[in-house]
Formats: sequence, C-alpha cells, structure tokens
Amino acid sequence: MEAATIKDLAKLSGYGVATVSRVLNNQPNVSEKARKKIMKAVEESGFEINDNAKRLKQQSSNSVLVVVKGTSNEMFGSLVENIQSEIAKTEYPLLVDYIDEDDNEVLRAVRLCREKKPIGILILGGNTGHFLSDFDKIKIPCVLVSNDGSNLPFKNLSSVSTDDRKAAKCAMDTLIEMGHRRIAVVGGDREHSDTGRLRFEGCLDSCREHGIDFDVEKDFCGVRFSYQDGYDATCRLLENNRNFTALFAAADVMAIGAIRALKDHGLSVPEDVSVFGFDGLALGSFLVPKLSTVEQSVRKMAVRSVEILLDCVKKKGTSRHETVPFAVHQKESTGKI
Repeated sequence: MEAATIKDLAKLSGYGVATVSRVLNNQPNVSEKARKKIMKAVEESGFEINDNAKRLKQQSSNSVLVVVKGTSNEMFGSLVENIQSEIAKTEYPLLVDYIDEDDNEVLRAVRLCREKKPIGILILGGNTGHFLSDFDKIKIPCVLVSNDGSNLPFKNLSSVSTDDRKAAKCAMDTLIEMGHRRIAVVGGDREHSDTGRLRFEGCLDSCREHGIDFDVEKDFCGVRFSYQDGYDATCRLLENNRNFTALFAAADVMAIGAIRALKDHGLSVPEDVSVFGFDGLALGSFLVPKLSTVEQSVRKMAVRSVEILLDCVKKKGTSRHETVPFAVHQKESTGKI
C-alpha cells in the first residue's frame, strides 16, 4: 500500500493542500477546527509527518536547540548562561526553550525538531520514561545535561551529569557525622524527576549505612524545585510535629525556602535545625547564614556538553556518557549537635 500524501490528506479532511501544509508544519493562521480535522486525517491515514518533511525538502537550520525542563530551577539558569557562552564562540545560533517541570521534554524536543530543524539538542533535566517512550523519534545528536543517560539504548544520545545519588549520600553522611540522627528531607518528585529519585536514593543509602531509621511517609516531602515549594514542604514537615535537627534539601532553591520557613516558625539555623542544600548556587554564599551545599561543576558540565554535541554534529563522533566531579561544602547553615 502506497504511503499517504498531502493531497490524500486534503481529500480526507476537505481542506486545501496549503491549509494541510500549514498544519503539518505547525504554522499559524489555521483555525482550531481545521487543525483537529486535518490531524484526525493524519491519524486515520497513517501519514508520516517526518516523511512529509523529507518530501518538501526543507533545509535544516544550523542552530543548536536547548530544552530546559523547569522554570524555577536556578541551577539550570546558570547552566544555560554557560552554554550560551560556549556556543557564542562558534558559528551556530542558539535556541532556548523552557518548559514546565512536569512536561514531557522529549515530546517537546520532537516538536521543535519539526519546527526549527536544529542540528543538535541539549536537554536540561529529564525523565527516563519519556526517553524510552519517545526518543526514537529524534534522529539528530542530543546531549542530556545534568542527568545520566548511560542506561538508555540510543546511539545518538550522550549525557554529562553529576553522580546525584553519591553526592546526596555524601551530604547526608556529613550531617550524620555532625551528630544528627533525626533528619528531614525535602526532595524532588521521584516519579517525574530522575534527579529527584536519585538524590532521594542517596539519602536512603546513607541512613541504611548508619543504621538510622528514616520514615519516608513522615520525614520526606517531594515537591518541585523552587523556593516556594521548599518553603511549603518545610512548613508541612514542621506542622506534622516532626522533631528533626537537620534538613537536607535536594536543591539550593529548596534549601533557601526551607530556611525562611524555619525562621517563620521561630527556629534558628543552625542552632535549632541545620540545613544542607545541593547545587552550589552563588546566592548561597551571600545568605545569612551561608548555605552548606553540594557544589556541582556547572561550568565543566556546560563545556563538556557543548563539546560532545558539536563533535557528534561536525565530526560524526560517537555518543558518550560522562560524570563531572562534585564538592561538599560545610558552611554556616550546619552545625554539630
């Protein structure tokens, strides 16, 4: 059976070829009614949009696309700045697209591939399930930045990341070595965020190793990576009468929100509760007290991500998966029991 064509879609939908073409290429000036009817025709006919793009012989752009998963994670903001600095040294323009933390980053990249036709993609933040379900639709080189993609079966996917599980364990180990035994954790959404899941697992690893009983239902609160969510999560933990002496937050923005919540509840940091963050944001060094944190090598992560992507684009280099070092900094927001 021959593949369906744009003319076939025009007949099925009752719209002209030009209107069908605008819908297939996500162009404006098309009514929602027409768009739905044409996309229904696409579904019924088995029409391949990617094949259509080939038949139209549309030229690829020479841009690099960055898809950023989450609008409130300041670590990603720092990563984007460093990526922009590196790309500015090349001949390639940069396209940056922000999506919500709960959105599907891979489907967004698939759509932007059709619309913008980049030569390569950098994805900041990811969910393994999204990649397993949809990444096979992407055929150009891609680098997953800040998440490990080594277990994903795609030859055009590389990754540069921190060992989140090990780093979180080191932060918890530090708190335990300071004498803390009752530790609360404000973490990410374990179902939708690989980063949130791995950092949570690192916390559990540390508790098991030190024989500490950690009640996931009462001592953990999984939220979004933002100041407000860190604040709200800490308030919930306090209102549940959890008598903790230390709090580990899976991101500095959460930790900063947590410190404000503790202050608003009449508690002092670190005298009453020690707080440990993760990311190493510059802002943490200007807080009172200075924030103890796990510092990621943001600059190195950005540089290597760009280098790997451009090597795969220009030299047809092979995909690779790298981890960058981290450092644990004990500052003023943590103290011994």
